[in-house]
Amino acid sequence: MMVTFVSQCEKKAHARTRRVLDAFADRIGDNTWQTVITQEGLLAVKKLLRKTASKNTAVSCHWIRSRSRSELVWVVGNKNKFNQRGIVPVNSTSTNQLYRDDIQDWQFLPVIRSLTCFAALLHDWGKASARFQQKLGKHYKGKGADRLRHEWVSCLLLKALIANTNNPNKDEEWLVTLKDGKIDEDILKASLRESCERPLADLPSVAKLVAWLIVTHHRLPFLDDKKAPKGSPCTSLEGMFDMIDKSWGYENSGVDDLASCLEFPAGLLSNSSKWLSQIKRWSGKLLESQDTISQAVENGSYRVLLHHARLSLMLGDHYFSSLEIGQTPNWPNTTGLIANTQKDKSPKQALDQHLVGVYESAKKIVGKLQLIENGLEPSFNTAELKRKSPTSYAWQNTAAKKVRDWRKACGDTRKGFFAVNMASTGCGKTFANAKVMMALSDDGDSLRYTLALGLRNLTLQTGDEYRERIFKNSDGSDLAVLIGSKAIADLHNQNKQEQVQEQEKYGSESVETLLANSDEVVYQGELPEEGLTTVLQSSKDRQLLYAPVLACTIDHIIAATETIRGGRYILPALRLLSSDLVIDEVDDFTGSDLIAIGRLIHLAGMLGRKVMISSATIPPAMAEGYFHAYQQGWLLYCKTRNASPVVGCAWIDEFSTQVEEIGNQDQAAEDYRHIHDGYIEKRVQALGKQAAKRKAIVVDCSQAMQSNAESDTTRKKEAWFNRIAPETLERHAHHHSVDVKTGLKVSFGVVRIANIQPCVQLTRFLLEYNWPEDTEVRVMAYHSRQVLLLRHEQEKHLDGVLKRKEQPGEQPQAFNNEQVRSHLDGIANEQPQVKNLLFILVATPVEEVGRDHDFDWAVIEPSSYRSIIQLAGRVKRHRDGEVEHPNIGILQYNWRTLKYGDKPREPRFCKPGYEVDGNLPKLKADGTKRHGAMESHDIFTAVDEKLIGTRLDATPRIQERQKNSKTPMALLEHAVIESQLTDYEGKGPETLQGYIQWYWYLTALPQVLKRFRQSTKSVQLYRVTNGGGDAWFTERDAKGEFSRLNTGEFARHDIVYQITTTELTKVQTARLWLQRDYLQLLRIQSEMREEPLDQVATRYGEISLDVYSESTRKAYEYNDQLGLYEQESDHA
Repeated sequence: MMVTFVSQCEKKAHARTRRVLDAFADRIGDNTWQTVITQEGLLAVKKLLRKTASKNTAVSCHWIRSRSRSELVWVVGNKNKFNQRGIVPVNSTSTNQLYRDDIQDWQFLPVIRSLTCFAALLHDWGKASARFQQKLGKHYKGKGADRLRHEWVSCLLLKALIANTNNPNKDEEWLVTLKDGKIDEDILKASLRESCERPLADLPSVAKLVAWLIVTHHRLPFLDDKKAPKGSPCTSLEGMFDMIDKSWGYENSGVDDLASCLEFPAGLLSNSSKWLSQIKRWSGKLLESQDTISQAVENGSYRVLLHHARLSLMLGDHYFSSLEIGQTPNWPNTTGLIANTQKDKSPKQALDQHLVGVYESAKKIVGKLQLIENGLEPSFNTAELKRKSPTSYAWQNTAAKKVRDWRKACGDTRKGFFAVNMASTGCGKTFANAKVMMALSDDGDSLRYTLALGLRNLTLQTGDEYRERIFKNSDGSDLAVLIGSKAIADLHNQNKQEQVQEQEKYGSESVETLLANSDEVVYQGELPEEGLTTVLQSSKDRQLLYAPVLACTIDHIIAATETIRGGRYILPALRLLSSDLVIDEVDDFTGSDLIAIGRLIHLAGMLGRKVMISSATIPPAMAEGYFHAYQQGWLLYCKTRNASPVVGCAWIDEFSTQVEEIGNQDQAAEDYRHIHDGYIEKRVQALGKQAAKRKAIVVDCSQAMQSNAESDTTRKKEAWFNRIAPETLERHAHHHSVDVKTGLKVSFGVVRIANIQPCVQLTRFLLEYNWPEDTEVRVMAYHSRQVLLLRHEQEKHLDGVLKRKEQPGEQPQAFNNEQVRSHLDGIANEQPQVKNLLFILVATPVEEVGRDHDFDWAVIEPSSYRSIIQLAGRVKRHRDGEVEHPNIGILQYNWRTLKYGDKPREPRFCKPGYEVDGNLPKLKADGTKRHGAMESHDIFTAVDEKLIGTRLDATPRIQERQKNSKTPMALLEHAVIESQLTDYEGKGPETLQGYIQWYWYLTALPQVLKRFRQSTKSVQLYRVTNGGGDAWFTERDAKGEFSRLNTGEFARHDIVYQITTTELTKVQTARLWLQRDYLQLLRIQSEMREEPLDQVATRYGEISLDVYSESTRKAYEYNDQLGLYEQESDHA
């Protein structure tokens, strides 16, 4: 490729750039170079330029595509020196854009700054207490916790100060007192105990907001799940603050010495002139903002102000607390009070120094809010997205064009945007989402958004797809991929290459990292020298914020709303402020997760961002509920900014794209529902015209249900398994391929089992089953409780074998796989009577999401209609053509129904599933109650047998009000999702509406009651070895270290967790699909990485185990091929 480089560098950057470019290209002008170069060479040039880049660097690269056309490839350094096509301006004019926007758009910025600065000056005032100062002493050996937390004491001091003015109900009184510098310490100390219980109650408007900022600068107020007021309304700010007392997380009742928390022998900083002068200054600023704040409290927009103020305060506190002594100016400690210590317990920062330092840092951050929102660099490497998609994906072009037309029609008017992409599996939703997000950008040609996904492996796969399809000419500066495990990222990248609480005792809880140490960010972009570099000191933190496109597991971005304590919400909140949001496969979440995602979408709207949700099976209530959450957040944004309350809505699939505007605030949800239903009606009609790739039959399991001994679960399970095995033969008979070399009829099938223990038991059963003489099987168990390295090896094999994209009549690529070929040839040579070979994957719901697998047939244990649809999506996933015979068998009963009996209105489709005990909170349209469980759990009555026999698709999932519907299973799921997301009468903290409309967001009760990723407590175990063939499980201690025996070996914890290692019989081993040797795989990793075996084992031998109380403790078995599972018993 022929390229031209143009340099617009200044000062020293000019010479540095010349040295790099002179080495690679011919200089054809003072600031111009040209050469013929490979793609790899061009990336090398860019990396070298970035390595020495500064704010004075500006280099563009143009690809000469033809005699008449060139294309801008990239710009390194200051992109403002060029326009979007890389052209250099011949003249320029300037205007003070930042000032104009601050005044006209960020009109509340001065109020945010005043609230932040004043709260920062008082946030740690309570550290002046005798108790806090005592525990920071060098020789103190007592408990690190206080009876009353220091932020609570800070609030008590503020309340006491206000209470001792002439009129405590007016902000003017106490603000004037502080503006005049009058702090009577003796009166404050004397009256402190009188306001000990509820310091946030009965405060005037400004004081309310300041007090809340102070009390929440480490944690939001919360109660234990059992004490939380579920279902209770909180309809006013005063009512909310009246509720909060010290029991909401601010008192440690196990610590004595309450008195010393309220004693201040060294005073209350009134003798610190520097601190007092800032108190006087910002009291005056708040006095000027009184009316504005009162108005914001009146119309609800204060919620936005508090969000920005708390974010700035906490980031400022985090930054200043992290500075070492040499990094802060000398400060004469005239008060004798300290704020925190170093690790050797020597004083680090004086209290007044800390308060003033945090104030100055927080003030700077407030000043950068607009830069964060609009000034962070997008990616202009969008050439692949600008190209027309091929004919089979032409719908992507249509979607992008319609959205771009809407964006242009908006002109300068800022409107909200909420989209759903429901294109079918395999149609290219991920690529289409990127095209739409580009169309939504201000210039229509750039990208800056966050892509949130539910699973680590799906995040890594999507990152790969983006690099290969969108950013294939990039050097890694356009995309960052963030997952929660370095080990998983290492194994994934290795696979890709093969294919081609100690803080409290130091007095500072604000020094924790903003990202967890285990979080892995894959990003190679340049980080600006200016901007937030000063306060985001970790390069990993800056990478997450600055990357134009971020693909991450949703856990990282949802921390913006779900973090109860600490500063882990800061980075996600900054990222959400700076980029739009796409949530892919949003339908993968259930239960509390749905409400938590609604909170995230509401925040995105409140910050003025655009949101898209994507999945082929989005139910109507999910689309409507998330639109409502977004729209309510957008209305709050409009109250603080120059924006229209109108929200543009897009409905996208492979058949059509529809863009509508919804502006009627009073009936927005109703309008959205009406348009959505109409769109889905058209989608269903279009789906009905396609060839039926999947048909299903209900597998009769009545014999297993008829077992008389209810307690004899072993016999029931054996009868159930005896129905599954013949069903696999039935599906194989009609859906297989013939191996040309051996003549064997071969099929790849999956049996979906809801839970791990029966999954492993069925695997054992199939390995030992008496198959017909002409049939052989190869079986594999696949579930989540497997050692990381073994699961990686398993998934690598499955991903290679099950990417079935052959045309009719073609041999599957899987037949060329080494292990598969070995099975085929071995059976043909050693068992000539065998004519049929079934490869059977027995899998839990881990197979339903995130795996690009394509099976010939499936047998499904149902947990929900969604589970049926999701697993069905893995059958003929990439192969077209209608099937004549059913390729999916749905078991008449799931195991839970067989085990406990089919009793009316008792949950059986649960764990996993949607059924709940009791009534749903949202009533039917006629006002009657809806039960959370079905009348019968017999699949013959739960689904429409005729419908699934003709076609099994997502229609009952995406369309609730079907004509003549006979699918009560799907209808129940619609009802459950409606109760979670569209219960607009909900008022309690456990409801989404309670969080959106009422005042529970000022506490952590919504997160406590409806926790994201709510699960049983678990421990991380590691399978280690002595290198001699022996392997066992160990774990880390409280300090994160591995304990060892005197011999140097890792401690053995198998006995602690009742784990027994088992072996398979010869017959079972012979029928395994894939055999893995953990010790051999460890040795390979050890040699490859040149690391000791034990170090590799503690990185890649990880496995998660749920922990139960002593009374319910379970015994486990472990096998390399089967994973870790509960021991079988009569009650299993």
